[in-house]
Amino acid sequence: MAQKDDRKRLGKKHRQAKTRPKKGRAPRVAPTTGAVDPRKRKVLATKKAAAAKAKLVSKRSPEFETKKTLRPAQSTRPTDGIVGRQTPRSSNVAGRENIGADDWREAESIAAQLSTVTESAEAQELPLIAVCGRPNVGKSTLFNRLTGSRRSIVGDEPGITRDRIYGEIEWAGRDARIVDTGGVVPDDEALIPSEIFRQAQVALEEADSIVMVVDGRTELASPDMELARLLLRGGKPVFLAVNKMDTEAMQSQAENFRRLGFRNVLAISAEHGSGIGDLLDEVFASLPPEEVDEEPTEVMLTAADEMAEDEDGPQPVRKLRTHGDYVQKETKIAIIGRPNVGKSTLLNALTGTDRAIVSPIAGTTRDAVDEVVERGGHSFRFVDTAGIRRKGKTKLMAEKLSVVMARKHLEAADVSLLVIDAVEGVTALDANIGGYAHESGRSVIIVVNKWDLMTTARTDGKPPADIKIYEQQVRDALKYLEYAPLLFISASEGMNIESVFKKVELVSRERRKRVTTGQMNRFLEKVDFQKASVPMAKRIRIYYMTQAAVAPPTFVLFTDKDVKMHFSFERFLANQIRDNFGFIGSPIWFKIKARNKKKKED
Repeated sequence: MAQKDDRKRLGKKHRQAKTRPKKGRAPRVAPTTGAVDPRKRKVLATKKAAAAKAKLVSKRSPEFETKKTLRPAQSTRPTDGIVGRQTPRSSNVAGRENIGADDWREAESIAAQLSTVTESAEAQELPLIAVCGRPNVGKSTLFNRLTGSRRSIVGDEPGITRDRIYGEIEWAGRDARIVDTGGVVPDDEALIPSEIFRQAQVALEEADSIVMVVDGRTELASPDMELARLLLRGGKPVFLAVNKMDTEAMQSQAENFRRLGFRNVLAISAEHGSGIGDLLDEVFASLPPEEVDEEPTEVMLTAADEMAEDEDGPQPVRKLRTHGDYVQKETKIAIIGRPNVGKSTLLNALTGTDRAIVSPIAGTTRDAVDEVVERGGHSFRFVDTAGIRRKGKTKLMAEKLSVVMARKHLEAADVSLLVIDAVEGVTALDANIGGYAHESGRSVIIVVNKWDLMTTARTDGKPPADIKIYEQQVRDALKYLEYAPLLFISASEGMNIESVFKKVELVSRERRKRVTTGQMNRFLEKVDFQKASVPMAKRIRIYYMTQAAVAPPTFVLFTDKDVKMHFSFERFLANQIRDNFGFIGSPIWFKIKARNKKKKED
């Protein structure tokens, strides 16, 4: 009986061999401070502190440790994780490596003062002034001062400017162009410094007059002397601007820089504007004389000429409407996307030049680079923007500024080219960037770049990708951009580049299409609104609708209730409008006006 009671007391679980407790000593566990003898607590605490300190000591080489990136303990990333959701404010200093929310607010306030105005197409014939010098001497500050804008990003950290940035300047009734170049280090053979030097050489060859900027507060460095030798050999008018001479007592120090061999040495302060007038007087005096257009001689038309002019009629002018008629001079296209997807390569392929620096290093482009292409009697201005990254991935203040400015240039454009890496496919970051273009009302063209790496140049041994299956995958990932055309290209190989121009022209034309009120009302009579899956509380009755604006097309709906349109009904109505009128590549906006709203208010 006792055996039965013991077996019963052990329980069913302990009668099984697998779960029966093992004999022997219990496993040894590290003692806690409170579980030991009070006389040994101090010794144990000392050992714990020594062990924690040992963990902090690096077991790697010093070379490896210098490459490590410090990250904050807590992420300050917003819900969507992308830069630019907040409204910009104002200021203009850069150069720290914190990733806090305060730095992003500061970057957005600085970006609010920066300009997205680009050089006009008519300015190509004006004389050119080039601003050059080694890194961090104040070239971009001088460029912004001369152009009267905040076009170039300015910061304390050296090497912010990389590509050429063009602007316009007016002095004493005469106009000229000016170009800001990156910091030149002639002897540096690294990829990005050598590309910056190559871009600067292009600007120096184009220039009619050159302004070399040096830092008056520091001693002459070897890059200053190397650049001075190159400029003296060029044979063009060169002016040495000794910058950061903020007080009159410091201006006498500018004479120490005459040993560089320049005749024209001027002390200036780009930040405060002192000495700028004297510099411009001498620079404009060295430019080629301005060509005066001769007045056309009057020619009397004969009767036959007048009859021929009446038969032919006036030549049509490209007029496109928003709220009124105007002559469209150019279409502005922003190239957007993640870093290192081929945006700069695409710009070079579209323009047929080496306008932008291209490298495998992500984040090479910082300032937006623009170039005008004349094609078929129409001007296309392509703007290469910096790669948009998540906040947690952006470290320097200059990178933060470039990301915020990329969003500003997108909002200033007419059409956006959303570039996607074909090898990596559509990521969550691509979807968020496309959402920016969609919400801002820009027309969108999805460009799948590096398609050759998925077909002819594939190296992983897999068969070439099926374009139809890949397109369906892109459409599934970007369902809100179902109206956007999709192109497969290879910018590095020049494959299918011609189709980009055709789609841009089509989308820009569709973006400004106008539909009459009569056409819209006849369209409403044919639409079966019962097919729209909308809750009863959100159902509205549309009496009539009209197009209020273009670019993007905006329609005003006169309804029976003043309620917010349900998203499914909005999508249904937009799809019906596209099926009947097109609007390829452009988002469609709606505004509701209730008929009985005024009566209730009275």
